[in-house]
Amino acid sequence: MELEERIFRVLAVSSGAKFSDSLNGVLSERRNLEHETLSSASAARRRLSENGYDIVIINGPLSDENGMRFAVECAAESRRAVLLIVPNEYYDEIFSRVSGQGVYLLPKPLSAYLLRQALDWLETVCIQLSSFEKRSETLENRMNEIKLINRAKLLLISVYGLSEEQAHRRIEKSAMDRGVKKSVIAEEIIAMNDTG
Repeated sequence: MELEERIFRVLAVSSGAKFSDSLNGVLSERRNLEHETLSSASAARRRLSENGYDIVIINGPLSDENGMRFAVECAAESRRAVLLIVPNEYYDEIFSRVSGQGVYLLPKPLSAYLLRQALDWLETVCIQLSSFEKRSETLENRMNEIKLINRAKLLLISVYGLSEEQAHRRIEKSAMDRGVKKSVIAEEIIAMNDTG
């Protein structure tokens, strides 16, 4: 099962010692979670700038802020799942302010069972975010290859008078003959005709 194979780095931020102990207990049950607990948003911001975390769990309010702004900042990092836990009486108000920002919200008091379920959801979200990021990188790389090949084709057309179809065939055939990607041939064509 993929969830058990991947290690997730978790940063928990909580000012309350009792909640921190409970949270650490639940986090320690899972072998696939490496976790650290801090007590303030300012300390957590410093740690986030030093280390990468997959999941951030914030038990609001914190000693130096309510946790809402910090949660939104954490969620801005597209590869990170963020859970903000708030007093039940503030849930609706805070939900309307953070849900569109990619912050998951739970009211407290919170049972250990519900926290375990939330961790399952957060792990699933992390896997999806990672998958989206890989697909985005693949798409970006493919777009860059197409741009490179088109630039080489344009050189073959403008410098050597080939048609677009002939330029395409020349790049494709050279790549097949040599067993390399078309982008490698395109780079060579561009380098040979670089006048800069």
